[in-house]
Amino acid sequence: MTSRIYVAIDTPDLARAKALAQRVRTHVGGLKLGLEFFCAHGQAGVREMAALGLPIFLDLKLHDIPNTVAKAVQALGPVEPAILTVHASGGRAMLEDAKAAAPLGTKVVAVTMLTSLDALDLTATGVTGTPHDHVLRLADLAAEAGVDGIVCSGEEVGAVHKRWPKGFLVVPGVRPAGGGVGDQKRVVTPRAAMDAGASILVIGRPITQAEDPDAAARAIAATL
Repeated sequence: MTSRIYVAIDTPDLARAKALAQRVRTHVGGLKLGLEFFCAHGQAGVREMAALGLPIFLDLKLHDIPNTVAKAVQALGPVEPAILTVHASGGRAMLEDAKAAAPLGTKVVAVTMLTSLDALDLTATGVTGTPHDHVLRLADLAAEAGVDGIVCSGEEVGAVHKRWPKGFLVVPGVRPAGGGVGDQKRVVTPRAAMDAGASILVIGRPITQAEDPDAAARAIAATL
C-alpha cells in the first residue's frame, strides 16, 4: 500500500531538496513543494523533483480573482501536479474556475484555515465564530464548488469527513507524539488525523529536520 505521508520539502536549495527526497522516497507517498521552493526554482525545479518518481503536491495556495487563478492553473498544466492548492476564501467562482482549468489527473484542494492560526487570529481578521465553524463553512463551500477536497487541521478533519465522506482531506501540521510544535497552533498526531478521516498527511520538520530523515519517516509510517 502506498504511504499516505507527503513530506513537505520547504527549502530553496534544490540539491538539498533532491537529497532529502531520495533519502525518504521509499517511506513516503509523495513530495509537497511549497512557495519557498517554487519561487526559487519554478516549473523546472518541479520537473526535477518529479523525475524522482513520486507524486508532486504543489502547495501554492492560489488566491486571486477567478480569471487570474484559472490562468495560473492553466500555466501550471505542463507539470501535471497530483495535488494543487487554492484558498477556499477566494470564493465559489474562483474554486469552480480553478477546478475547470486543472489537468484531469490533478486534485484541486481548497485551504480552509492555516494551522498557524487560532481563534484570536480569526477575530483579528474580522471572521466571527470558532475556527471549527469557519473550517466547516469553507469545507461546505468547497464541496459545493466541485473541487476535490480541502486542507484542514486534524482538529476539524473528523467533522469534515462526516459531512463530506468522499472529500480528499489533507491534514498538515501533524506532529508525532512528544514532538515539538514549532509555529503550528492546532496540531494532532499522525495516527489521530488518519483515524479521523484524513486522506493524506503533510509532514515536514519532524522528518526533514530529523538526524536520520529516513528513519523518522519510517517510524511515523509505522504508527499508521
